[in-house]
Amino acid sequence: MLPDYVIDAIAKRIAGDIIWSDDPGRTIKKWRIIYGLGQGDVARMMGVSHSVVSDYERGKRAAGRSFIRRFIKVILDHDAANGWVVTRRVARLLNIYVEGIIDIGEFIEPMSLDELTRLIDGIPLTSITEHRPIQGYTILDSVLTVQSISANEFVRVMGATSDRVVLFTRITRGRSVMVATRVSPVKPSVIVLHGIKWVDPLAIRIGIIENIPLIVSTMDIKEIIKRFRSRVLI
Repeated sequence: MLPDYVIDAIAKRIAGDIIWSDDPGRTIKKWRIIYGLGQGDVARMMGVSHSVVSDYERGKRAAGRSFIRRFIKVILDHDAANGWVVTRRVARLLNIYVEGIIDIGEFIEPMSLDELTRLIDGIPLTSITEHRPIQGYTILDSVLTVQSISANEFVRVMGATSDRVVLFTRITRGRSVMVATRVSPVKPSVIVLHGIKWVDPLAIRIGIIENIPLIVSTMDIKEIIKRFRSRVLI
């Protein structure tokens, strides 16, 4: 399974590629071929005749929003049924997919530290009196991140801005992720340690030294993602 942020990003990339193209029909054909589908396959899945798909690809019909959305949905649904093989490959080629990122987004409106804490039923472990607004979030599987992420990819964890909350899942005491944060050249503005009740004192100490608010949350991760996504840019 691919994270939702990857699927959304690929869908938008395909849509933008078609709309921005000087030859939308040719671009539709390109993506159909990338996903290993024939015109007949796409026609069947879209519930239209083979000739209709052919007309769009040859530019005899103008591809509007409705057709483009349906086209993207069927090719992605087809790939989902086959384990996201193509989408995963395309996402890596386009530098969209980083192993270990569960979800990532930018908030519509900046969020205060107090608001974030309430949103995730968090418990603050450090007392930071002044804090810049939080612009986005990244949720990481700490085990996969440590095992697979490269130094160059780590910058992408920060999304559009480092003024964000980074939430680490699958941790034991929080020490390793805070040590990694300590030596990283790019640091988030807030760190959430998810699913633990006891935190290594060194982790808290690093948060204080780096002036990074440290919060613990045991809320179900799916609920956190749902709450974050309700506030992101579409």
